[in-house]
This record gives sequence, C-alpha cells and structure tokens, in this order.
Amino acid sequence: MDSTLHALSAILVRAIPTFLLVLILHFYLKKVFFEPLGRVLAERDAATKGARAQAEASLAKAAKLAGEYEESMRNARSEIYREQEEMRHAWRNEQSEAMQAERLKAQGHVAAAKADLAREADEARQKLAADMDVFAAQIAGRMLGRRAA
Repeated sequence: MDSTLHALSAILVRAIPTFLLVLILHFYLKKVFFEPLGRVLAERDAATKGARAQAEASLAKAAKLAGEYEESMRNARSEIYREQEEMRHAWRNEQSEAMQAERLKAQGHVAAAKADLAREADEARQKLAADMDVFAAQIAGRMLGRRAA
C-alpha cells in the first residue's frame, strides 16, 4: 500500500504542472477569448433586439397609417356618396319643378284652346242663329215654290 501511495503521490506531483497549465489556460482563454466573444454576442443580441423593436415599431406605424388611410378613404367615399345623393335630390327637384312648369304651361294652352273653341262655337251658333231665318226663308221659298210649280 505504501508503494501505491508513493506512486500516486509521484503521479500527483507530476500532474501539478499540467493542472497549473490548464488553470492558467482557463483564465487566459476566459480573459482573451470568451469575454470579447461574450461582448460581441451581447452587442449582436442588443442589435437584433433593437432591429426587431424598430421593425415592430415600423409595422405598428404602418398599421396605424393604413388605418388612417382607410378611415380617410371611408370618409371620402361617404362624402362623395352624400354629394351624389344631394345632386340627385337637386336634379329630381329641378325635374319636378320643370315638369310642374310644363304642366301649368300645357294647362294654360289647353285652357286657351278651350276658350278659343268655346268662342268659335259661340260665334258659329250666333252666325247660325242669324242665318237661320234666312235659311228657313230660302228653304220655305224653295219648297213652296216647287209645289206651286
């Protein structure tokens, strides 16, 4: 057992420089390689998160602008529809007024034509009444004159 312990202690004594070398290598790599690598990775992560945040902000702004655009388009459409409806209403009113004016004009023409017709009928009646005695005398004269002949 002594020889085993003695051999083990000899192995441990020879392993101390290797252990120290690994320990020094560990701290050296940590300081020279892993810390700068960690900083680079942290910066990249921050840049990536910043870019993502900026992209999300841009998307949110774009969505907001799209919503505003759609709202303005809806408002413009409703304004156009309202104006078109007002124009249709005005046209209908103008058409109704024009039709009413034409009706009144036509009624005036009809009334004037009726008055002319009534006047002409009265004139014809008066002429027939005035000529009736003459016609009656002529008819009677012809009838009586033929019978006598």
